[in-house]
Amino acid sequence: MANQCQLIIDYIKNFGSITTAEAMTDLGIYRLASRICDLKAAGYPIKSKMKTAKNRYGDTVHFKEYRLDNEEEIRGVQNG
Repeated sequence: MANQCQLIIDYIKNFGSITTAEAMTDLGIYRLASRICDLKAAGYPIKSKMKTAKNRYGDTVHFKEYRLDNEEEIRGVQNG
């Protein structure tokens, strides 16, 4: 089975981005920020953006969405 970092990269490539809620629900990863830190340390160009949405109770919540900064750079990291 792929490790958590690879699962995250694959998810971002397939869906364009990932949030903590998606990581927990879809991948069973509960420490997304830690894995993003690991990926950045490994050379992956990941950028984040603060997002705002309403939760099920109508309250405004803020969360980060992570994306790959440049697909060409990712191919270089994987092949390098």
